[in-house]
Amino acid sequence: MEQKKYVPRKESVIYAVAALGQGLVYSCMSSYITDFYMNVLMLSAWFVILLMLLARVWDAVNDPLMGLIVDRHMTRWGRMRPYPVFTAIPIAILTILMFTHPIGFEHGSQSTGLYIYVAAVYVLWGMIYTASDVPFWSLPNVMTPNPAERGNIISYGRTVGGIGSAVTVALPIILGFIPMLAKREDFNSIKYPIMAITMAAIGMPLFVMSSFKVKERVVHPNATKRAPGEPSSLSRIFHCKPLMLVVLTGVLSFGRYMLQSAAPHVARYGGFYMGIDKETMTVEQYTGNLSKIQMIIQICTAVGMFGAMIFLPKLFKKFEYRTLMIVSCFGGFVASVVTLLVGWYTKNLLFCIPFFIISAIPLGVINNVSGAMVFDCIDFMEWKTGYRDNALGSACQSFVNKLGNAFATVMIIAMYLIVKIDPQEIAGGKAQEMMEFAKNMGSAQNFGMYALISIVPGISLLLCAIPMLFYDIVGDKKKKITEELAIQRKERGIVISD
Repeated sequence: MEQKKYVPRKESVIYAVAALGQGLVYSCMSSYITDFYMNVLMLSAWFVILLMLLARVWDAVNDPLMGLIVDRHMTRWGRMRPYPVFTAIPIAILTILMFTHPIGFEHGSQSTGLYIYVAAVYVLWGMIYTASDVPFWSLPNVMTPNPAERGNIISYGRTVGGIGSAVTVALPIILGFIPMLAKREDFNSIKYPIMAITMAAIGMPLFVMSSFKVKERVVHPNATKRAPGEPSSLSRIFHCKPLMLVVLTGVLSFGRYMLQSAAPHVARYGGFYMGIDKETMTVEQYTGNLSKIQMIIQICTAVGMFGAMIFLPKLFKKFEYRTLMIVSCFGGFVASVVTLLVGWYTKNLLFCIPFFIISAIPLGVINNVSGAMVFDCIDFMEWKTGYRDNALGSACQSFVNKLGNAFATVMIIAMYLIVKIDPQEIAGGKAQEMMEFAKNMGSAQNFGMYALISIVPGISLLLCAIPMLFYDIVGDKKKKITEELAIQRKERGIVISD
């Protein structure tokens, strides 16, 4: 297996910092869009479900299309690098608009215009984000031909990008501890625009660094129109069994997103109160309690996720990707069951801290390892067919991530419907009305919402480990692919610069 290192440490760091910028913005959507739609804009639950699912249907076309565009066009600046520059400003603007209640539109079902606005902004944000995400996460594929080095670049990028996610998640929670904001009746409405503006202003300048400081060393010829009888790029993707197993694993692991995205819902409706009397609490105490609950969940999630990410580069040297996926997912499932039992019967989330942390470990493992496995699958396809579809393969990862987030959102909203919580009945999303509603909820409703960060993600993790049992790009087979692929590339005249 080729051991030569191609990427200077400084370049790897810059790529990771760019991932940090992207993480700051992406986490706004993935962590808080459901709470904003349901409990601030008071949109219909069925509308949000349909929006998420229909947007993913469009992504099934949009993401592969973006992959094909990137693979077929080499610009004078490179194949991947131009896209972050051209998409950064539109993404920043759309992120702010996504978390803004437009002037002149009433809340919820009273305003058809609001629904049109929300749908247009959400779908357009997804399209522009795809135009940056697919090329950006394809970059490690052309930065180095060394699979081990490539895996480390992805791992560092995902780890530092995860820090961006943690910062975004923390900001609305921190705002809840500021007395002058926490007392406001419209606190829910103002905290999200503050978050979006801050993250967009910081994140997008960092993101565009990848366009100027990262080098594309592995130069493949442009993908061409297929000859008669030749399989299409999409056909090669769908006939790659290892890649389809990774995709299936990604889809089934949608529950990993729920520890973060469901946290504000559990804080609001889970029935947990930290050191205050539910019957006599004030609006300020209620707002502070929401922040405390979210903080416990999010800190535990961050510790488990980043702890796994930090140790992954060392674990890569000792264990196969497949093994890391299976072990972490099974451990996460067991921890989620314990989290459910301990949290519900003690009514104290502090006792759940170690189990929250363990159940969050698969977040770090899946986020990092699945990307490296996708690139191994692209190596496998090139070895088998002589064609390399870098961006199209990465588009599968982008689509799966967005699909997983959508499924997580659907599960959250479905729980609202199952336990019969309708935020539209809470007048205008004001803190006083929401507090009174939460105080009078039944235990079945509290239990259903708590399940969103315990047993529901756990079942998802257990299911996603099953496809990994059949993934076989490991050991001697992986080594053989890498060695023979290096020979094939020399024969085809593929350029690899230093």
